[in-house]
Amino acid sequence: MQQTPELSWEERYQAHNTGWDRGEVSLNLIQWLESGVLKPCRIMIPGCGNGYEVLTLAKQGFEVVAIDIAPTPVKNLRKALADAGLTAEVIESDFFDLDFRDKPFDAIYEQTCLCALSPELWQKFETWLYDSLKINGELFSQFMQTYREGGPPFHCDMEDMRQLFDKQHWKWVNCNESQIMTVLNNKMEIPCLLRKRA
Repeated sequence: MQQTPELSWEERYQAHNTGWDRGEVSLNLIQWLESGVLKPCRIMIPGCGNGYEVLTLAKQGFEVVAIDIAPTPVKNLRKALADAGLTAEVIESDFFDLDFRDKPFDAIYEQTCLCALSPELWQKFETWLYDSLKINGELFSQFMQTYREGGPPFHCDMEDMRQLFDKQHWKWVNCNESQIMTVLNNKMEIPCLLRKRA
């Protein structure tokens, strides 16, 4: 994952400059779980950070693979899993260096990851997500709405998102922009469910 020029992601964690860390599980994930839309499966979380969602999914019987480039959150998450007696695969890596095409996922949960990347990397990220999913695999994404220039986090305009995740590769299953949005540090996220086409 491309890092900001002034501070690496690890330096941000060391400096406790982690405004994207909500400190708890996303309400959108809870809604997907409680509604039965997201059921136990093999799921990947890129840019997992401290991994509150990883713990929740592992507790509910998901086979979770979590990835982060920064050593500090990886260490924190591995400890939290061990303390809770839970199991998940936690990988310290740039996710672009990983290839899951030989064992693709049933689902991917993506939050505050796309928006952390410079927009020139978005197409590469979309391709990597597509390649990492099984046919008909599902992408549970939360598109960050900052309504400002620059980043990270970068504003994920919904028209741009629909062009990025185009209809040739993705079916937009559910994305109601008027539904309740989770507010994170005065920024909003629009939860969308996409399905990989053949």
